[in-house]
Amino acid sequence: MSSSVNNIYQLNGRVPVKKTVPFGLQHILAMFVANLTPITIVGAAAGLAQSDIAMLLQNAMIVAGIATLIQLYPIWKIGSGLPIVMGVSFTFVSVLCTVAANYGYPGIIGAVLVGGIFEGTLGLLAKYWRKIISPIVAASVVTAIGYSLFTVGARSFGGGYAEDFGSAQNLLLGTITLAVCLGWNVFAKGYLKQLSVLAGLIVGYIVAIFMGKVDLSVIMSDGLVSLPKLLPYAPEFHLDAIFSVAIIFLVSAAETIGDTTAMVSTGLNREIEGKEISGSLACDGYASAVSSLFGCLPVTSFSQNVGLVAMTKVVNRFTIMTGAVCMILAGLLPPVGNFFASLPESVLGGCTIMMFGTIMTSGIQMLAKTGFTQRNITIAALSLSIGIGFTAASEIDLWHIFPEVIQSVFAANVVAVVFVASIILNLVLPKNMEVEKM
Repeated sequence: MSSSVNNIYQLNGRVPVKKTVPFGLQHILAMFVANLTPITIVGAAAGLAQSDIAMLLQNAMIVAGIATLIQLYPIWKIGSGLPIVMGVSFTFVSVLCTVAANYGYPGIIGAVLVGGIFEGTLGLLAKYWRKIISPIVAASVVTAIGYSLFTVGARSFGGGYAEDFGSAQNLLLGTITLAVCLGWNVFAKGYLKQLSVLAGLIVGYIVAIFMGKVDLSVIMSDGLVSLPKLLPYAPEFHLDAIFSVAIIFLVSAAETIGDTTAMVSTGLNREIEGKEISGSLACDGYASAVSSLFGCLPVTSFSQNVGLVAMTKVVNRFTIMTGAVCMILAGLLPPVGNFFASLPESVLGGCTIMMFGTIMTSGIQMLAKTGFTQRNITIAALSLSIGIGFTAASEIDLWHIFPEVIQSVFAANVVAVVFVASIILNLVLPKNMEVEKM
């Protein structure tokens, strides 16, 4: 196959390197800040020094790049061969903060190591249990993922967790970025139209510099080269910590199934194959185990990038691979990593708020493809109403009678509740629920 920029819409086509790099960078910039934030939160909860957290952030970039390469180009049965971008998961933040309070950071490392092996092995055995993830279950989970990300996009749009959240400056910056993304999407021609997110990020970053929202002095603050540190913390194994984290790995697996299914449905316009689900989960798990050896948290597929694929239809593996290489370089070269990390949250929010909406609409499209039979309507309607209603912040007290481990898994996790509810309904409801016409 000849090298052509139009091959960005093909999974395996060859694309000229000079033209593929912007698309790869677009994918990395879309998830870069979110990839680093969980470690910052959990590291602070564990009482780590700022220098230790900085070292873990460098390792996290390298681990995310390596995990993405394995997803793109599988090793044995580990990896899906799909354009999935991997990064440090937000799903584990709550439970890992609890583990940190009880056992410190070494307890986290031990739990992630065992939990990662657990999910990876579960992935390799997916053919024995995959049938319970029917199309209507997957469609409900994808819809829930899109819904769960709306507040994430809104939080970024307003400035993240900074003290000036919701300030006029942040809202203006997010609005400018969003306007550039929309304008580029409308007026750009040909393949350039698919670079709307990158255009928004660049313009937003430049505007942020003039607004004084970017501290350029930190870019060279950590030297020129930083090699990754293996086993910065010796793992400690505690049964209750391992159990809690293993349960969250099941939730993460549900999200990965939803992300992978949505990506295949919207990006490749086909049904997902069993080996792709198996490989994706195996990579999720085993890459998380490797991540723990670098002192990092679990990695998983990033919904931000699934939304980007749904919006741009850019699915070329080589293209995404250039982004993964950039991520690894960012981990080895602190100035590169610091430059990416200096991207203001409001700029990121201006781009991602539209991408997250795309995931929601992808779920709705999947629901339509399954067919609006009485059974499917019942499963989707009930699982989504329970998942969204029971995990709303105003109704969180619904879970107070349950053990803490159940609360940590379900109380604020709409995806986990929808996943469990839709599976149970799919198993117990009769196959034929159609109302017979008189």
